[in-house]
Amino acid sequence: MKRFVKEFKVFIATGNMIELAVAVILGAAVKAVIDSFTKDVMMQLIAAIGGKKDFSKLLFTVNNAQIFYGNVLTAILNLMLVGLVLFLMIKAYNHLKQRMATEAPEPDAPVVVSELSVLLEIRDALTSQR
Repeated sequence: MKRFVKEFKVFIATGNMIELAVAVILGAAVKAVIDSFTKDVMMQLIAAIGGKKDFSKLLFTVNNAQIFYGNVLTAILNLMLVGLVLFLMIKAYNHLKQRMATEAPEPDAPVVVSELSVLLEIRDALTSQR
């Protein structure tokens, strides 16, 4: 149990939880915007074209059972809009990332120091002190 608690503390300390929390909050905000866009813009356009403002009342009856398919249509429209927004966000992110990679100056080449060269430097320094 102590190991579990220790691993959890490391997990929290690495920042993964903060990043996850930010992602969830941003996701909820994007969902609210998309829901509003679907309800207040898209459904109004569909109502203007098709005459039905609210899909939730769309239904058909099978053996005296009413099947409301309007909410499913709204959910599908929401899914498509969420997918479109995520696609555009990732496309913009990848474009920005690619542009930054091509514009970024190349760092200086790292100096590769072997163990032998370090030992030789130490030897030379000790020899010069005598």
